[in-house]
Amino acid sequence: MRLRLIASFIFIVLVTIGIVILVVGRQTAQEVRSFMFRGGMTGSEAIVEALEDYYAKHHTWKGAGKVLRDTPLGDRRGLWSGRQGKGDSDQPLAMMQVQLADGDGKVLFNNRDNRAKGELTQVEMRRAVPLEVEGETIGYLLVDGNQYFTPANETSLLSRLNQAALVSVIVAGLAAIILALLLSYSLVRPVRALTKAAGNLAQGDLTQRVPVRGNDDLAVLGRTFNHMAASLQKAENSRRALTADIAHELRTPLAVQLAHLEALEDGIYDLTSENLIPIEEQNHLLTRLVEDLRTLALADAGQLHLEKIPTDMTALIQRVAIRFEPQAGERSVRILLSLDETVPHIAVDPQRIEQIMHNLFQNALRYSPTGGGISVQLTAINGPKLQIIVRDNGPGIPAEALPYIFDRFYRADKSRARSEGGTGLGLSIARKIAQAHGGDLTAQNYPQGGAQFSLELPLTGT
Repeated sequence: MRLRLIASFIFIVLVTIGIVILVVGRQTAQEVRSFMFRGGMTGSEAIVEALEDYYAKHHTWKGAGKVLRDTPLGDRRGLWSGRQGKGDSDQPLAMMQVQLADGDGKVLFNNRDNRAKGELTQVEMRRAVPLEVEGETIGYLLVDGNQYFTPANETSLLSRLNQAALVSVIVAGLAAIILALLLSYSLVRPVRALTKAAGNLAQGDLTQRVPVRGNDDLAVLGRTFNHMAASLQKAENSRRALTADIAHELRTPLAVQLAHLEALEDGIYDLTSENLIPIEEQNHLLTRLVEDLRTLALADAGQLHLEKIPTDMTALIQRVAIRFEPQAGERSVRILLSLDETVPHIAVDPQRIEQIMHNLFQNALRYSPTGGGISVQLTAINGPKLQIIVRDNGPGIPAEALPYIFDRFYRADKSRARSEGGTGLGLSIARKIAQAHGGDLTAQNYPQGGAQFSLELPLTGT
């Protein structure tokens, strides 16, 4: 890549040099001719332009003498005055002769002789400045003192100017090539680092990162690569953690089942329905764990099937609350409902939403102290969205656990483990179901104490 980049720079430099030589050569020739043959050497450019404008306007040289008298020659005040201004050359104006001839060389005006007559010689016509209108030579202006400048002189001068320009272009070209080499090195170096890091990443080293400087396109590419590598590393760490967590979660119920079966085989336990209950419970736990993992896998793949129908959320929440009243009554926990009955029906999968609410009620009841309370609020908020808030007055969620509360198999209460039959996937599944509905599930600590979960669903469908 570096060689191709250098070759591209050199090609651009050579093309630029060629264009500069062509343009400078033509422009130089044009300016030299304009200066030498349009009165530049005698300062009569203004007279030349004034005479051409006069003829283009009147189509005759009659009265052109006034133009000669009124138009200054260089920094002199006039051709006919015989006076010099401050800063004029040492040559008296009265000594300078200016003649105007028509297109055939016939003299029309002469500042030394108002009765102009005669014709310009061939030598004088070559020295005179041709006056042109629309590409046609309509006269000549001869200023005494104009140096004799022939085409041979022009060729020699242009040759020298072109040589000087060529030397300048060569020096500039060499400098440009050197800068191109340095620039290509500075451009290729981060690309090489990125290529090497990408190769190592492809080999499985997910710790690869590239240094990023500036805000140009390469810097953006470097930051994008680093973000991609970090995402891959996080995904890999999550995959390994998930595999370890699944193995850990499966190990305990399998071990319990195996221990009971061995005890039954060895005659330690009698083969009775009562002694088979622990095995059945662990089997149910394994079944729930597998089903929860399947639900998460479908949600991650965007293939979680939802049977949406218009649903009365007020009635749905009341149904779930009624199911938990017996458990809450055993611990003297009150369930307080504040439901806005004006909230319209929304299109959701009622079984999946009940699954979310069941998980939130279960968590709130688990952490509510005896004699405490669980409050559930249903309102419509801007968005437009429907918001369900489930709040308990327990100890709340530890600050260090809040960022991970929806992670799979994460338990803020490490001592709880599996003793209450949970798989550690309830909140993860609940959030995935909410997101599948176009909403979200968030958690925070209530300022007055306790944990607060907010379920938001879009108000679409009636």
